[in-house]
Amino acid sequence: MAMIGWLAAFVILIGIEAGTMALTTIWFAGGALAAFFAALFGLSVQVQLVLFLAVSFVLLIFTKPFVSRFVNRDTERTNADGLIGKKGKVTAQIDNAMSAGAVVVSGQEWTARSAKEETVIPVGETVVIREIRGVKLIVEPATEVK
Repeated sequence: MAMIGWLAAFVILIGIEAGTMALTTIWFAGGALAAFFAALFGLSVQVQLVLFLAVSFVLLIFTKPFVSRFVNRDTERTNADGLIGKKGKVTAQIDNAMSAGAVVVSGQEWTARSAKEETVIPVGETVVIREIRGVKLIVEPATEVK
C-alpha cells in the first residue's frame, strides 16, 4: 500500500513541477521516488520516510545552487535596474547637503545624489550610476570609477 502512496506522491509532485516550471517540487519528487523503491524492497514505513526526507533535502541542498546558476541566466535587468552601471550627464549640480541634483540617462532626467556624501558634482560632468534608492539615482563621477 505504501508503494502506491509514494508513486502517487511522485506523480503529483511531477505534475506540480510541470505546471509551474519553477523548480519547486522536483527535489521532493526525487525523494518520493527513492521512498517508492524502498517500499518496493519491503523496507519499513519509518525507513521510507527518512529516505524521502534525506534524499529530498540532499537534492535540494546540492542541486539548487547549481540549477539556479543555469536557469534564467540570460535574464536581462529591466526598467530602472537596467540603469545601474550606465553613464549619465549631470544637468543640475549634485549636492547632497542641498538635496539637489539631476542626471540625464538615456534621454530621461532623474533626480540624483552622490554616492559619497561630501562630493559635489558639477553640471556637465559624466557620472556612473551605482544604485537606485526610491526614485533617486546614486552616482559617482566617471573619473573616479576604476
